[in-house]
Order: sequence, then structure tokens, then C-alpha cells
Amino acid sequence: MRCQRQTSNFKLPASIIVPNWNGAHHLPTCLDSLRRQSHPSFDIIVVDNGSSDGSLELLERDYPEVKVVALPENRGFAGGVNAGIREAQGEIVAVFNNDAEADPRWLEELAGALTRHPEAGMVTPKVLLFDRREVINTVGDFYGVDGVPGNRGVWQRDEGQFDREEYVFGAAGVAAAYRRAMLDEVGLFDEEFFAFCEDVDLAWRAQLAGWKCVYVPQAVVYHKLSATGGGKIASYYCGRNFIYVIAKNYPTTLLRKHWRRIVRAQIDIAWKALKAWRGEAARARLRGQLAGLWNLPRMLAKRRAIQCTGRVSNKYLESILTKIA
Repeated sequence: MRCQRQTSNFKLPASIIVPNWNGAHHLPTCLDSLRRQSHPSFDIIVVDNGSSDGSLELLERDYPEVKVVALPENRGFAGGVNAGIREAQGEIVAVFNNDAEADPRWLEELAGALTRHPEAGMVTPKVLLFDRREVINTVGDFYGVDGVPGNRGVWQRDEGQFDREEYVFGAAGVAAAYRRAMLDEVGLFDEEFFAFCEDVDLAWRAQLAGWKCVYVPQAVVYHKLSATGGGKIASYYCGRNFIYVIAKNYPTTLLRKHWRRIVRAQIDIAWKALKAWRGEAARARLRGQLAGLWNLPRMLAKRRAIQCTGRVSNKYLESILTKIA
């Protein structure tokens, strides 16, 4: 069922995709906030990754307007979102974490930015912590010349320093929106990533193809940080997927220029993990790095196709990377 509102000038229909895995305790806060969206035309798709906690029963009972895609197993964030995108009809495809709450104007503001910026294929909101709403979780993704991605503004107190609409490297997957035309061109999330950094990988492919990303501070979201995945799980996938992103996307000319920084950053990550060896997360990070190196041939095979489709200059790409001291 498509929810209809009449309070916005931005008429592009949108589909909101919510991946869920055993998140029944998060879904009411999430979906109630999406029900309140002021955007005039949108539908909600929950993709369930084989939950066993009563999520499907809750959705059937309390949210009959939501389309449910029930997968037989957990395909991770990337696989779950892709399943939703394949069912979506909207010209705008928004992705929303099940452990987040949206301000009523979140979707309208993102859609408005896509209307104002035809060069943008991605838009990203201001994401604040759910339980400390004066603290920033992310105001878009950055990507360092050393091959390490991160969240802009993370842990900073929100005092208006990020209240300007501006270009950023990429959209944080917690609550981003994507133009359908961009996804049709550059492809969906890479399901080999499973979870973590799949949004960074997509941002790279989009930037290489000439699509920009706009940060929209008027679109506000509150996020229960790592409520559905963190600790050793996040450490493993970040350790692996940092390497995947470099192997697939980092342009050859820039690799030749910055390879020392990239290698040094990976050694530093490994060294810090070795020093904290007794911790599960540290050991998981090392396993992730090893998995990333082991699977390099598959990523390099994908790299060839991606690099051949680049439409922007290396000078531009270097200009959007964060310089590391």
C-alpha cells in the first residue's frame, strides 16, 4: 500500500527499504516514525532476513500497509536491501535502519535535495544518537587517501557546525536515499560485503561514474548505535571490507601516489589489534584483514569492470578524499 500525503512540493515517489534481522523490539519505533513522514508519496518495504523473534507476526498484525519481503536466511544488510530494491517502485530508493527513528520531514528533505541537485545520485541526512540527541553519529561518509573510511562529525556535539547543505563523499547507509537512475547505472550494493562498508563501496562506484552526494542537514534521524550489529561482528567485516573497497575502487593513478599511506594504515590497524589480542573484537579485526587479502583476486576481477566505466578525472577524485596528516 502506498502512503499518500499532501504537504510537499516534491512529488517524486519513494520507496523506503528497512532491512530487519531479529529486530522486533526496534520495529515499532522505526515504522511509527516512517508512518509520520510528510513526503507526499511513498511506500515501505521491510525485508526480513530470516528472523526468528516474531518480527513477521508483528508486521502482519500491526503494520498491514507495509510490504514484507521474507527471505529464508540472513543475507546481511547488502543482500537484504538489494532484495528490497528489486521490489521497489519508487524513483527514489531510501534505505533505513530498523534501529533508527526519523524526523517527520526526513524523507521530504532528502527528496527535495535530489530535486534541487540533478547531479546528485545520493543524499544523506544528519544522524544523531538516539539516546543522546545532541551528539552526532554521522553527517555523511568521508574517505581518506589512506583507504580508511569514516563518519563525518562522529561524537561531536551538534552545535550547528554541520548545518550547511554541501557535497560529501558518500551517504551513510543508516538512512540514505538514492536516485533510481543512479542505481540502474552503477548497480546495487555488493552482496559479498554482507554488512559494513557496502555504502562506501556504492559511493565510490557512484563518484567514479560522475554522480555526487549531497549532505542535507534538515533531514534528521536518531540512531541506536550498533544496536543490531557491533563488537566482533563489525570488527571482522570492517577489517575485511576496508580492503575490498580499496581493491575494487581506488583508482590506479592514485594508488601509485598514495600506496605507502594505504599500506601504513592497514599495518597500523593490524598492530593495534595485535596489542589488544585478548579482546574478541581485536582478533576478529585481524581475521577480517586476512580474509580481505585472501579474497583479493575476486575483488580485483570486479575492479576491472568498475575502473573502465570511470567518467571523472583523478584530480576530482583526489579532491573529494580526506587528507590524512
